[in-house]
Amino acid sequence: MSAEHELVVLNPATEEVVATVPAADAADVDRAVARASAAQRTWASAAPADRARLLRRFADVVDAHVEELARLEVREAGHVLGNARWEAGNARDLLLYSAGGAERLLGRQIPVPGGWDVTFQEPLGVVGVIAPWNFPMPIAAWGSFPALAAGNAVVLKPAETTPLTALRLAELALEAGLPEHLFQVLPGYGHIAGRALVDHPDVAKIVFTGSTRTGREVMERCARLVKPVTLELGGKSPNIVFADADVKTAVDPFSFLDNSGQDCCARTRILVQEQVYDEVRELLADTLAGVRVGDPADEKTQMGPLISRQQLDRVRSLVPEDAPALRGSAPDGPGFWFPPTVLTGERHDSEAAREEIFGPVAVLLPFTDEADAIRLANDTPYGLAGSLWTRDLGRALRVSRAVKAGNLSVNSHSSVRYWTPFGGYKQSGLGRELGPDALTAFTETKNVFISTEA
Repeated sequence: MSAEHELVVLNPATEEVVATVPAADAADVDRAVARASAAQRTWASAAPADRARLLRRFADVVDAHVEELARLEVREAGHVLGNARWEAGNARDLLLYSAGGAERLLGRQIPVPGGWDVTFQEPLGVVGVIAPWNFPMPIAAWGSFPALAAGNAVVLKPAETTPLTALRLAELALEAGLPEHLFQVLPGYGHIAGRALVDHPDVAKIVFTGSTRTGREVMERCARLVKPVTLELGGKSPNIVFADADVKTAVDPFSFLDNSGQDCCARTRILVQEQVYDEVRELLADTLAGVRVGDPADEKTQMGPLISRQQLDRVRSLVPEDAPALRGSAPDGPGFWFPPTVLTGERHDSEAAREEIFGPVAVLLPFTDEADAIRLANDTPYGLAGSLWTRDLGRALRVSRAVKAGNLSVNSHSSVRYWTPFGGYKQSGLGRELGPDALTAFTETKNVFISTEA
C-alpha cells in the first residue's frame, strides 16, 4: 500500500506506532456523502424529541467510555491523562447540551399586514467537518454534534496524526442507535480527502479548524460554490497583567503550557505593567523550573510532548537555543519534547512575538499604561482569545471592549465553555461555535407568508 493510502499513527511520547489506518481518497468521499445524504433525509424528518433521545443515548454511551477515549487520546496525541479525560467529558457534555437544543430550535411568527408570516429553521443537509490534531475529540464534537442535533448528517475528516478517537466516537454512535451513515468519519490526508470534502457539491457547509493559511484556502474553495464556512484559525492571545493584579494567579504558566502550548487560545504574549515586570519574571523562572514534563500517561505529569517531529522542528526554528529566555526542562528522546520556555529578549514586533509558534513558548513584554497595553494586545493579525488581570472594574470593562478578540476573560484564563459562543476576530476565523445559538449555524431560515385576505 502506498503512503498516500494509509495513515501511520505514532505515539508522540515514544515515537512507537500505535495504529495504521486506511486513508480515504476522493472516491471514498463521494460514497460517504451519498450515504450521508440518504441518512440525513430520514433523520431530518424525525421528530425533534426522537433526535434528542438518540443523542442523549449517545452521550450515555460516551460517558461509559470516557476512560477508554481518554487513554486513546494520550497514546495518539500525547495529551496528559487529566486533560484527555476532560476532552472526552467535554464531548459527552456537548452531546447532552446539543440534544436539548434539538427540541428548542424554533422559528418565529412575524406580524405582517394581510396575512400570517412564519419562519422555519431547516437543516442544511450534509455538513463536512475538518478537525485538527491539537484537540481531536472536543473540536470534532463542536462541529459535529450541534449539526446532528439540527437535523444534518456529518462527514468528519480528522487530522492525519489523530484519527483514532474520532473513529471510536463513530463506533459509539452506532452502538447508541444513531442511524447508519449519519455520522461518518473518514481519516485521510488534507490535500486528498479534505479537499474532496470541501469541493463536493453535495456538502452544504464546511467547518474547519486549523491554521490561518489553510483556512484561507478552504474559504476560497468554498466561495466557488457559495458554500458557507465556519473557520476557527490561529491565535496569539495576550495575557495582560496590570500592576494591581493578583500576580501569582495571573502568571500561571499553564495559561500557555496547556497541551504543550498547542492551543490557539494559549496566552503566549505575557504583557506585564512595568512596575511588576521583575516580580513576574522571577515568578515565571521559579514555576517553569518546577513543571513536570514527561510520560503523559503518568497521573503526575503536567506537560507532555509535541504532536510530531515536524511540529518540534518548527518550534525549534522559531526559538533558537541561544535566545534570552527562562526555561524549564524536558526529557531527551525518544519523543517530541521541548522545554517550557518564556522568551525575555524579544521586541513586540518580532516574529516570535507576533506569529503563532504552537509550542510551550511565551514572550514576556512590558507595557507602561492602559493605552499601551491595549495597543500591544491588538498589535497582531489574530484575535481569538485573551486574559486581563486587574482589581479595577472600570479598567476591566474598558480594556475588554477595546481588545479585538472574540473570547476574553477577566481575572481568569478560561476560554471555552460549551454553553457560550466561541470564535475569533481578524485572521483567527469566521463564525461562532458552541453556545445557545450553535444549532442555528447549521440551518437555513425559511420564510413563509400566508395570505388571509378574502
